[in-house]
Amino acid sequence: PVVDAAARQLLATGFVHNRARMISASFLTKHLQADYRLGEAHYLKWLTDGDWAQNNMGWQWAAGCGADAQPWFRIFNPILQGRKFDPDGSYVRRWIPELASLDTKYIHSPWEAPPMALQWSGIRLGETYPLPVVDHATARQSFLDVAKNYMDQAASEIRGSPKPTRRSASA
Repeated sequence: PVVDAAARQLLATGFVHNRARMISASFLTKHLQADYRLGEAHYLKWLTDGDWAQNNMGWQWAAGCGADAQPWFRIFNPILQGRKFDPDGSYVRRWIPELASLDTKYIHSPWEAPPMALQWSGIRLGETYPLPVVDHATARQSFLDVAKNYMDQAASEIRGSPKPTRRSASA
């Protein structure tokens, strides 16, 4: 829900708090394994405070690539991030009104709510609010496997490369 809230806030206002941007960027690049440039272009199109360099570097940071990246193996858990930075669910409730009456305990993971809590809140998962598109643990492990494979392959290629030869000053 915090990623959904950030997406809706971006389209409605042209602004998204930095924490919500980071959570969304991590989700897109690491959970969905999408090229960071897709999110970077989307945000730059809709941000009223969009600055190309800041936006681009922010997306590279979140994706774990670029000159000043967070470690590639750091993957934000959007549920825990929501609970930590939106503990009462007010951000989610503002931007996801279909979840507004849900108990705070479930606001960041409505699919974990008991059927009666969903019914009392008027939520029908998959109809009035979508089911998760990925499972965090599965998506996290998939990204780590892909990234480790890539890093191992790159290291192997570097080790197998012939050493550069030194050119003379006259060359």
